[in-house]
Amino acid sequence: MAKYLSLDTEATGLEEHSLLIQVAVVPVDGSKNVVAETLGKEVLIQCPSFEDLKPNLSEWVIRHNEGLIRKAHTEGISTLAFKKWMEDYLTSEPIKTFFGEERPLLLGKSLSALDIPLLTKNLGKSFMDKYFHHHTLDVTCVGRFLVDAGVLPPGHGSTTQLLKFFNIRSMSNHTALSDALDMAQIYLKLVKLMEEKGLKTPVT
Repeated sequence: MAKYLSLDTEATGLEEHSLLIQVAVVPVDGSKNVVAETLGKEVLIQCPSFEDLKPNLSEWVIRHNEGLIRKAHTEGISTLAFKKWMEDYLTSEPIKTFFGEERPLLLGKSLSALDIPLLTKNLGKSFMDKYFHHHTLDVTCVGRFLVDAGVLPPGHGSTTQLLKFFNIRSMSNHTALSDALDMAQIYLKLVKLMEEKGLKTPVT
């Protein structure tokens, strides 16, 4: 499968009690070297006020995500509405046409540590099983493997280093849509790198 749904989430932290506040999805086709930006979507999920959440937030979240939390509180949709938003997106004609009969396979970073647990918590396991493929492609894990294999320089398994290596940007913007687009671009760059090194047969 060369088609993926690049997904990223933003939350109030990395802890188990953290709340989902933003989700973005962007289809990507590795066989055609295309990120379907026009089919990308982003949504805010409502959360308590920043003042209510602040006592349990990490210093990093307070420093970097205060604005996003405030925006999610005032502009975000409910969890129930988010479930409908995601279902409407996945069953829309453009997305069904893009993926055909296949359930989208998620692509991203730290998927098993943050994104998938948060999605499962908010959407339910039956929803996840129905609409998403059980395989995932974690780009940062692929990056670490390619470092071990000697294809990438040492230390290039992190998102920031991969973004710099491929001259995409100097660091993540830490918004869901920007990060989902970054992961899609890194994936395509990795595929191209493998072709250039003669480690992948180009698609004809």
